[in-house]
Amino acid sequence: MQTQVKSTLELVTPPTHYGKLILEDGTQFEGLSFGYEGSTSGEIVFSTGMVGYPESLTDASYTGQILVLTYPLAGNYGVPASNQWEAEHIQVKGLIVSNYIATPSHMQSIMSLGDWLLQEKIPALEIKDTRLLTQHIRDHGAMLGKIVFGQDIPFYDPNQENLIDQVSTQQVTTYGQGPKTLALIDCGAKKNIVRCLLKRDIEIVVVPWDYQLFASDTPFHFDGILISNGPGNPKMATDTIQTIRTALEHKVPTLGICMGNHLLTLAAGGNTTKMKFGHRSQNQPCIMKDSQRCYITTQNHGFVVSDIPDGFEPWFINANDGSNEGIIHSSQPFMSVQFHPEAAPGPVDTEWVFDYFLEKI
Repeated sequence: MQTQVKSTLELVTPPTHYGKLILEDGTQFEGLSFGYEGSTSGEIVFSTGMVGYPESLTDASYTGQILVLTYPLAGNYGVPASNQWEAEHIQVKGLIVSNYIATPSHMQSIMSLGDWLLQEKIPALEIKDTRLLTQHIRDHGAMLGKIVFGQDIPFYDPNQENLIDQVSTQQVTTYGQGPKTLALIDCGAKKNIVRCLLKRDIEIVVVPWDYQLFASDTPFHFDGILISNGPGNPKMATDTIQTIRTALEHKVPTLGICMGNHLLTLAAGGNTTKMKFGHRSQNQPCIMKDSQRCYITTQNHGFVVSDIPDGFEPWFINANDGSNEGIIHSSQPFMSVQFHPEAAPGPVDTEWVFDYFLEKI
């Protein structure tokens, strides 16, 4: 008599639970859950990067957004220790992938992606046709979306709130030592910005987005200002814009990164507008003005500089769509880039931007 033995693999396979991704135009996708099973809503965007999901998930510029990863594999190398993240916790509202790998293999991995998402209560769905979903966003533009388990929830538009206020530090913190001091206005700064600056023997004072740098009782001296990346609509950060405007009046050397590019533009009298679906990847080609030099850059932004302020000129131009990738003043030490010279993840080809700016100080 033959006995049938149940497969060990079958015994340990977890139960399958499904959720729905619903877009504001009514389009729906069903997916297998591999994260926290709670409904969430936000703006749905996609990133075409092939690596770096731990850095992307902890990038504060994704606050309020449901992130779609176009590269088919996610989770295959697990999650590194928190000292390699770009913030203290996951910033996205939800995650969509094509193929989740629950068995990571990497010497630096301390847990699986699914376990991390569960710990931080971030919903995630495995939707097989992320190519169709991405094409839909490209055709119709970034839109609101929600991941729903069971009971429905309303849509949420993060661009109607001051997201910078939600992610900025609440205190003043000093890092490093050096002959020069840089004030870093934290609009949602990635940790690798500080890491890159510390390699250059400079003292960094990180301040909140609305800190009054030019108040009479400011307890520290600074030789330059760096405006960090951050989420949401740049026009919400009125306090930061006013601080930068004062810095320009005092001719304080100023560098902006990503959101910093928008805020410097607005402070100087230019304008920004929302893009159809933004730039989110690690392979955006940027041409330096008046040269044949093209840099491959990491980017994560949904707004763009539409009107360059008087006295400034384009510094970099996107080789794909011709959009602005940075501005620089014709005579003063004021400059900004739309891409991330600190990368994390992605190429470090433009890390020289930090050196160029520090020379101006």
